[in-house]
Amino acid sequence: MSTIPTISFAKVAAPKKYAHVVLCPAGEKPSALVPLADPENVLDGAAATARFTGKSKSKLDVLAPAGTNATRLVAIGLGETEKLKLTDWMALGGVTFATVASETQVAVYFDGDADAAAAFAQGYLLRSYKFDKYKTKKADDEDKSDKPHKLVIMLDEVTAARRIWTACKASAEGTILARDLVNEPANVLTPVEFAKRAASLSKLGVEIQTLTEKEMKKLKMDALLGVAQGSRNPPRMVVMKWKGGKAKDKPLAFVGKGVTFDTGGISIKPSGGMEDMKGDMGGAAAVTGLMHTLAARKAKVNAIGIIGLVENMPDGNAQRPGDIVKSMSGQTIEIINTDAEGRLVLCDALWYCKEKFKPQIMINLATLTGAVLVALGQQHAGLFSNNDELSANLTEAGLASGEKVWRLPLAKEYDKMIDSKFADMKNTGGRFAGSITAAQFLARYVGDTPWAHLDIAGTALGSPQTDINTSWSAGYGVSLLNQLVADTYEK
Repeated sequence: MSTIPTISFAKVAAPKKYAHVVLCPAGEKPSALVPLADPENVLDGAAATARFTGKSKSKLDVLAPAGTNATRLVAIGLGETEKLKLTDWMALGGVTFATVASETQVAVYFDGDADAAAAFAQGYLLRSYKFDKYKTKKADDEDKSDKPHKLVIMLDEVTAARRIWTACKASAEGTILARDLVNEPANVLTPVEFAKRAASLSKLGVEIQTLTEKEMKKLKMDALLGVAQGSRNPPRMVVMKWKGGKAKDKPLAFVGKGVTFDTGGISIKPSGGMEDMKGDMGGAAAVTGLMHTLAARKAKVNAIGIIGLVENMPDGNAQRPGDIVKSMSGQTIEIINTDAEGRLVLCDALWYCKEKFKPQIMINLATLTGAVLVALGQQHAGLFSNNDELSANLTEAGLASGEKVWRLPLAKEYDKMIDSKFADMKNTGGRFAGSITAAQFLARYVGDTPWAHLDIAGTALGSPQTDINTSWSAGYGVSLLNQLVADTYEK
């Protein structure tokens, strides 16, 4: 895969043989911002010729400028700086990387505060991501992506920027980990392999427990195991514990659906687009990336990450429509559609989490329903919650992180749609309100614990291309939940 840039912060200087980038507010002359690198005012002349005015995300590029120490002079427009939020600075970091990606040494002149500089660096790092590990031949424009790439951000608030960057870098690393997991093919990332990769977080101080099929049978997780029984790849459940808070503090709990490939089972999916179902573990990827982030930045909270890992296949041992299974909670479920499998994985994971860890909150993430795409497209994840305060905090965290959510209703009237003639409930309520009835199903396994369900089917895979992501997977959820933890639960 492409080399991750090395990013550092330093006092303003004019390093030789670097590409020099100036971030230019609307209406200002770019050369005035880089006097050491551009003593001949080359940028000003180029700006006049190109009619560069500093409009947001506009670019001015001068190659091999005469009379300077730079290999290249670049101006990136900021627009009206007083309107810029941290998410805007991240986007500008992405735009900058895209402009100078072929360079090996880049210096950015930053006339802003430390928070903005760290956000800029985070966007720069995220935009650099490529998943090309399986390509044996690369296009000419990709050849340089494997060379070392060094970025120096020059500003006055160096100490503060370095401190803030530690947390921002950890968030970016967690997002990149989630992207890697979602992008991996299912013949590589089986449940067992996913569990091994999650277990590698022990290097950061995360305690790992991996439950095997035998152990889950003893716990009577028959809903989860029913999904897995059609696959030759055995299921796993991984419990990740980060203990950064006080011993007496109840943990925050995050639960992820990890269907490493979803054929639909006996209710098999159409062949067109089925290859995308390697990403049906986006929720588990986000939880794993989040636990990396919390540990890497030494978050002052206790956190539990639980991922249920299965493969949904249609062999002769697969469960059938009409089967009835008993979940760990003791509640029985009639299987109407074997392609409504994610909620069967989550219900046992949520009940196990609630009963064993007594968390102060539980948040689950899942690529659960195609219906959420119909409702919200790819711009927001669907949010369902039994707690108004948790819902409001998640909404605020989404706006701050750029990973937005939109709350959809839960109501007892929808429960009737999943009532079964033969069991306590059925695993799908039919076509109407599909995302809501899926959430109503999960709500039966959380009790009174403040809980939120994030349906990320539209945001975790086949992700929209943005200034900070050109990957098939954006790693959605890591930044959102890290923001929630930092804003609401750390003290």
